[in-house]
Amino acid sequence: MRKKFVAGNWKMHTTRQTAVHLAQQIVEAVGQETAVDVAVCPPFPYLLPVREVLAGSRIALGAQNVHPEPQGAFTGEVSPVMLLDCGCQWVIIGHSERRRGLGEAHEFIRRKLVAAVQHGLQAILCIGETKQERDDSQTFAILRAQLQDSVMALTADQLTKVVLAYEPVWAIGTGVNATPVQAQEVHSWVRDWLGQHFGSGVAQRLRILYGGSVNSKNAASLLAQPDVDGVLVGGASLQAMEFITIVQAAKG
Repeated sequence: MRKKFVAGNWKMHTTRQTAVHLAQQIVEAVGQETAVDVAVCPPFPYLLPVREVLAGSRIALGAQNVHPEPQGAFTGEVSPVMLLDCGCQWVIIGHSERRRGLGEAHEFIRRKLVAAVQHGLQAILCIGETKQERDDSQTFAILRAQLQDSVMALTADQLTKVVLAYEPVWAIGTGVNATPVQAQEVHSWVRDWLGQHFGSGVAQRLRILYGGSVNSKNAASLLAQPDVDGVLVGGASLQAMEFITIVQAAKG
């Protein structure tokens, strides 16, 4: 049985004060939750103060991005070594806001994924199609390319350190989420694809999250799908009660 996982992506929001306060509220409500894995991913400047709040709780700290090199002349970048030093256990890789908004290529995302796993971080690898691609019946072709250009660089053992997040680009921040049926269809396809390339055992153990306008009203129906193993929450993770309610929904 795959344990549900709820991760909050705070994106480029919060201040030091509001990040700490948000983390405190989440810790007070679900900090000792054992039935669901929970993680929060604050902006880089607030990783350390949020880590202090999470100390002693079961909530994991994650980052929103990473550079593939451990150190070097890469102005403005943050390495996997630095993230580990800040107490991070997770890192988000391949989010569409970086793939499309910032032009990150498949090859760069693959390097990030490999580096993160090799350095001991667990990765949330995002995949997803645009509305035009869905309308053109290209959903599975796009996902296949994104998967082939990333996870195929990993061994089956390394893949145990990865969680996939299906985030249809047309649903991110739009208020229009994929229906439970749409999410299940894609998640089931992804699991079948993984089974073909890494074996059914690996595919059945790997968790696949849904992301894209997840909130307290739609989380339960999405999480009820057999192949939806959790959610990657954007805007709703900035509201403590919304996020807490989603975590509770993941308990079933």
